[in-house]
Amino acid sequence: MKAEPETMELVFVRRDAADSIDRAWAYNLEMSRRRSVRDFSSETVPLEALRAAISAAGQAPSGANKQPWTFVLVSDPERRAAIRDAAEREEREFYERRASDTWLDDLAHLGTDWRKPFLTDAGALIVVFSQATDAQGGPHYYVRESVGIATGILLSALHLAGFATLTHTPSPMHFLRELLQRPANERAYMIIPVGYPADGCRVPQIKRRALADILVEM
Repeated sequence: MKAEPETMELVFVRRDAADSIDRAWAYNLEMSRRRSVRDFSSETVPLEALRAAISAAGQAPSGANKQPWTFVLVSDPERRAAIRDAAEREEREFYERRASDTWLDDLAHLGTDWRKPFLTDAGALIVVFSQATDAQGGPHYYVRESVGIATGILLSALHLAGFATLTHTPSPMHFLRELLQRPANERAYMIIPVGYPADGCRVPQIKRRALADILVEM
């Protein structure tokens, strides 16, 4: 006979409609202020705050609760310099040889190129790894979806804690597993520089799609 799964009582705070609406729009306003930052101050960041944000990311739902993620917090200057050196080699190859003209045209308004000073300027890096399997080779499910949800929570938590962030995905990212000594079942998913904006930091003028353009109600 199959054993019943262990359960616990749900801890849930029900709010009235007005409070729910106020909280949802307040969060919307706060997140509308989040921007990707490429010009960071070299000021140090409180690592305990980053640990708390990573812990929040670890609460994300995942396929079969396998939690197929690892977050590597990198504050050591030498290790960050090595990451920058390797990332810039890949990015230079991308910008000068691999990227299509259309792709480069789409990036032009952001003013980016192969140089990635934020990898050493930001107070710290959080490198997100996805786990294809567990350490014993057991299967994980919906890995990219699960890690994507966790990464979104992490970005939100870092923003609400008062930090600037950037999502950086040099391609390919195989070098990160070697530099950070991660096991074979892990694959680099994203680098998140985190810290404070440099004085006078400017960001591209962009527009977000309106709610009416992204919402379908039936």
